[in-house]
Amino acid sequence: MRCLPVLLGLLASALPLASLAVPLSNTEIEQLCGNADDEAHCGRLIEEVQLKRLPGLAQRKGNQLVIALYPAGTATFTDTDDLAGGRAYSLWDSIDPLNAVVLYTTQGDNTTFTLLQRTNGKQTELPSEPFASPDRQRLATADFCVERCVNELAVWRVSKDGVRKELAWSPKEAWSSASVTWKDAETLLIEYTLGDQQRTLQRKLSDTSWTRPSAR
Repeated sequence: MRCLPVLLGLLASALPLASLAVPLSNTEIEQLCGNADDEAHCGRLIEEVQLKRLPGLAQRKGNQLVIALYPAGTATFTDTDDLAGGRAYSLWDSIDPLNAVVLYTTQGDNTTFTLLQRTNGKQTELPSEPFASPDRQRLATADFCVERCVNELAVWRVSKDGVRKELAWSPKEAWSSASVTWKDAETLLIEYTLGDQQRTLQRKLSDTSWTRPSAR
């Protein structure tokens, strides 16, 4: 989980969002969210743009976000209010190769991302923005920050039955931020911040230092 200032900082240093269908540029996101009241407001500002860029995919009806499933049906996400700050959903983007939608999900000052598979309606909450592998078999997330992050690089297996965490890895050093993309179907490319230095790292899925969550 992360708060808005951290999210903006990561976006400023993120790698190109090649796996998403119609991504907002980092500059656009910074301009939209730079003066946002809070995380939920940031998400709603992004959604307003994405609803126009992804016509027919979703509709905003008051406190409800309605997503079109495929080949038929809808999934409805309803914003709620509670003492913890409420929970709100906003359209973030679409991962067309996986026929999936990514929602920006906030609860109080915390944010996560919800992946909705349009073919089966299954939902998976992810700690950070997911990036699809070239072979469409996996997603990668990198959730690193000073506070309220899992500080973990993770690989998620995508199937018709849903999404499950397949691999996880945490560095020995404390990274203050990181972003991930795919070099190829078996290799991740990570940009991260250690102290005041920007660094890059490649990790093969075959590396033996990965942890398999099912074995925990």
